[in-house]
Amino acid sequence: QVQLVGSGGGLVQPGGSLRLSCKATGIVFNIATMAWYRQAPGEQRELVATSTGGGNTNYTDSVEGRFTVYRDYARRTMYLQMNDLKQEDTAVYYCKTTWRRNDYWGQGTQVTVSS
Repeated sequence: QVQLVGSGGGLVQPGGSLRLSCKATGIVFNIATMAWYRQAPGEQRELVATSTGGGNTNYTDSVEGRFTVYRDYARRTMYLQMNDLKQEDTAVYYCKTTWRRNDYWGQGTQVTVSS
């Protein structure tokens, strides 16, 4: 049974930092591709960052240089380190994996950037 448990959101001022976590069970963590998405109010869900099992990463242009996705293989956890946060980063953040042709999502965690 595949399960993704996301955590780590909160309220932060512009320019601040947060780290999101996504713990995965039921997949082979060191080969599964995983990703972070976000959805702002009234907007479509968008891809933020991807992480392959081999350690390759990709980012959407708006977060390049500010966000870093990485994994702790021993803890079976993917992280999203978010620095220099902007108001436009406010959204619900979701982790996702595709495993054996099925998509699995974490429950979402709210990130609010506001002064």
